[in-house]
Amino acid sequence: MSMLRRRKGPEPPPPEKTHENEIEDDNDNKKKNKSPSTEESTKKRGGRFSCVDNCCWFIGCVCSIWWLLLFSYNAMPASFPQYVTEAITGPLPDPPGLKLHKEGLIAKHPVVFVPGIVTGGLELWEGKSCADGLFRKRLWGGTFGEVYKRPLCWVEHMSLNNETGLDPDGIRVRPVTGLVAADYFAPGYFVWAVLIANLARIGYEEKTMYMAAYDWRISFQNTEVRDQTLSRIKSNIEVMVATNGGKKVVVIPHSMGVLYFLHFMKWVEAPAPMGGGGGSDWCAKHIKAVMNIGGPFLGVPKAVSGLFSSEAKDVAVARAIAPGVLDKDLFRLQTLQHVMRMTRTWDSTMSMIPKGGDTIWGGLDWSPEEGNVCNLKKRKSNSSQVVDQNGTVAEGCTTKKAHYGRMVSFGKDVADAPPSAIERIDFRDAFKGHNLANSTCDDVWTEYHDMGFAGIKAVADYKVYTAGSIIDLLHFVAPKMMKRGDAHFSHGIAENLDDPLYDHYKYWSNPLETKLPNAPDMEIFSMYGVGIPTERSYVYKLTPTSECYIPFQIDTSAESGKEEEGSCLKGGVYTADGDETVPVLSAGYMCAKGWRGKTRFNPSGIKTYNREYDHAPPSNLLEGRGTQSGAHVDIMGNFALIEDVIRVAAGATGEELGGDQVHSDIFKWSEKIKLKL
Repeated sequence: MSMLRRRKGPEPPPPEKTHENEIEDDNDNKKKNKSPSTEESTKKRGGRFSCVDNCCWFIGCVCSIWWLLLFSYNAMPASFPQYVTEAITGPLPDPPGLKLHKEGLIAKHPVVFVPGIVTGGLELWEGKSCADGLFRKRLWGGTFGEVYKRPLCWVEHMSLNNETGLDPDGIRVRPVTGLVAADYFAPGYFVWAVLIANLARIGYEEKTMYMAAYDWRISFQNTEVRDQTLSRIKSNIEVMVATNGGKKVVVIPHSMGVLYFLHFMKWVEAPAPMGGGGGSDWCAKHIKAVMNIGGPFLGVPKAVSGLFSSEAKDVAVARAIAPGVLDKDLFRLQTLQHVMRMTRTWDSTMSMIPKGGDTIWGGLDWSPEEGNVCNLKKRKSNSSQVVDQNGTVAEGCTTKKAHYGRMVSFGKDVADAPPSAIERIDFRDAFKGHNLANSTCDDVWTEYHDMGFAGIKAVADYKVYTAGSIIDLLHFVAPKMMKRGDAHFSHGIAENLDDPLYDHYKYWSNPLETKLPNAPDMEIFSMYGVGIPTERSYVYKLTPTSECYIPFQIDTSAESGKEEEGSCLKGGVYTADGDETVPVLSAGYMCAKGWRGKTRFNPSGIKTYNREYDHAPPSNLLEGRGTQSGAHVDIMGNFALIEDVIRVAAGATGEELGGDQVHSDIFKWSEKIKLKL
C-alpha cells in the first residue's frame, strides 16, 4: 500500500492587527517582562486606594455634603429652622417686642445706645502704604480679614501715638457711624441687633434710635478734642427731644459706654471750653432714664491683668498650653508682645482700672465678698436670702475665706498666707536696671524692655498687691502709659466733692469722685448678669527669661485643693459672682448703696435700681447664645432685659418694673464697704 502524502497548502496570511489587538499584545508583553517584585507589590496593593486618593475622596465628600446642606438651607421655608427647634425644645416664647406690641405698647421716648469698648466698628480713612486698598474698610469689627492678611500692618494702624494718645503720623482710623456701627460685632455675632429689632416691633425706627458711636481707644475727653463726639451726642439728643414732642430720651449704655456716658453727663453741664456749656439743668430737661447694662462703675480686675501681662483667664490657659506661639519669636509672631504694644496705647483701658482702692475692693485681710461660694449650684441650694431697699439680708452659707483683696499675688502660698507671715520689700524706689534686649526689640517694644532684672525682681519681691497698690505697680512697670492715663482718669475717692479740684474732666468718669446731675426726676438702672464665675484676683509667677519677653504671667498651675473647696481658685484666677467680665461688686455697688437715696454722690436723690439677670445657658445648640444669658455681651439678647428696656422706653418707671430684682449678695457686700456717703 503506497503511502500518500498530502501536500501542505500555502499558509494563510496573518490577521490584520487592530488597535485592540495591539493593546492586548502590549499588555501581554508587559506581563511577560514584569519582574517578580513588581508582581508581589501589585498583589500587596490589592487594588487599595493610595493616601492621596483617600484624601481626595474625603475632601470631595465634605464639599458635596456642604453644598447639599447649603442648598437645602436656602431651599427650605424660612420657618423650618424654628419648626425643628420647637419640635426639640417645645414652643418658643414670643420675642419681647412682639409680646409687648400685642399688649399695646408703642414707641414713646427716643432711645440712645452707647456701645462699650471693642464692640464698635472702626474704619480706615488714611494709612501707610501697607494698607493700600483699605480706604473706609473696617479694621475693627466685621470679618477681621486684615488681621490674617497683614497682621503687623493692622497692629500699626490700630495703635495710637505712645506720647499723645492720638493718631500716629499718617494714620487716621475713625468710628463707623449709624446703627450698623455696633449692631453686629462680626457676622452672626450680635451686640445691639436683637434689642434694635425688638424695639422696631413697637414702632421704633432710625429717627427715634441713635447709636452714639465713638472711638473707644482714645480717652473720653479726647473723643471731643479730636472728633467732637461729645458735642455730636449733645446735638443729636437735643434734636431727638425737639422732634419727638419734647419727650426725653432713654439712654442705654453698655460696658465701658457706661463710664463714657457718666463722663458725658458731667461734660454737657460744665462750662466751655472744658465742657459742653449746657447748664446745670441740661440732663433734667433731656434724659428720662439711664439704663446701664454690664457697667464697670468701679473698674474690673481683668483690666489689671490685661495691662500687666496682656492676659485674661482664657489667654493664660492658652499661654500655658502653647508658650512657643504666644510668647516666643516663632515665625516672628510674638503675639502677646504685639498685643501689649498696641493696647497700651489705648488710653480708654485705663478708665477700667479698679477704683476706690482698698476701701472698695478690700485689703490683705478682708474683702466685701468674704464667704463667696464658688460652686453656684451649691450656693443656690444651700443659701437663701431676702433683700429689700435697705439692704436687709438673711444670712446664707459661708465657705473657706478667699483673700479677694489680694488682687495680684506672686505665688499661691502668698495668696493663702496670713498677712503677718508675708515679708514684703517695697518696689517703689527700686533700681530698675537696664535690659540689654531693648536694642533688638524695636518692632515689639513694650515698657518692660526698659526694665532690667533688678526691676523685675523688685516687683516680685513685693509679693502681693491690693487695689490700693495696683496703681503704683502700673506706674512702675508702665510709666509712659500711666503718665497719659493720669492726665485723663482718676481712681481714688473724693474727700470733698465741692473742691474745685473735681471740676477737672479727669474725675468725671469716676463715680466716687463726681456728683450725679441735679435731675431728681431722672432714673438710673444698673442691669447686669449674675451666676457666672468672674475674674476677681490673680496668682502670678515670673516668666523664664527670653529675648523680647513679658516677664510676668498668670500661674495656671495654681489650683484649689480638695481640702480648699469653695476657695474659687482655678488656673491661677480667683473668681467671684458676676457676668464673666464685671464682678457684681463693680456693677451693683453704686446703685445699691453709693447712689441710693440722697448721698454726697447723688445730692438730688435720683432714684436708682439694681436689676440682676440670673444666667441660664442655652439648653442646646439650636438656641444659639440663648435668651436667658447673663454673660457680659450675650445679655444683650436676654429677653427679660430687653422687655425691661422696652417698657421703660414706652413710658414705664422703675417702680412699675417692680423695683430691684436681685439674685446676688450685692446688698450684703455693700454694707461691708465703709465709705462716707
